[in-house]
Amino acid sequence: MAPFRLLLRVRYGECDAQQVVFNARYGDYVDVAATEFYRAVFGSYQALLEQGLDSQVVRMVTDWRAPARFDDVLQLEVRTLRLGNSSFTLEVDIRRQADQAAIARAEVTYVMVDARAFTKVAIPEAIRALLERGAPGVTVNQAG
Repeated sequence: MAPFRLLLRVRYGECDAQQVVFNARYGDYVDVAATEFYRAVFGSYQALLEQGLDSQVVRMVTDWRAPARFDDVLQLEVRTLRLGNSSFTLEVDIRRQADQAAIARAEVTYVMVDARAFTKVAIPEAIRALLERGAPGVTVNQAG
């Protein structure tokens, strides 16, 4: 089954003088994809907070492969790559939907924290199981 997918359309303001998506915008795209993945996996981001949990980004690495341009529809596929005791890593594969050209690939590592103290905590088994399962087959279309 297909992994979780988010569809985004590149907006004019996300492009730079070279007429391609400005490199920092990929971090925004990854963050939007991760947030939508959370919604699909946990029901809502608020559901995680209500359990007294939150997550903090501690590492993000992006490998660029090809430019994306204004009005391209990007397909971001999100899957859980690694689960540690208190951390987990999501992989985000970004492709141009029209031709499936590889645009970028990112890995973002989060640490699970207590939502009030912001101190790291072990990932509870129920949360671990949800992250392992992911949200296969779910597509969120924000491309319009």
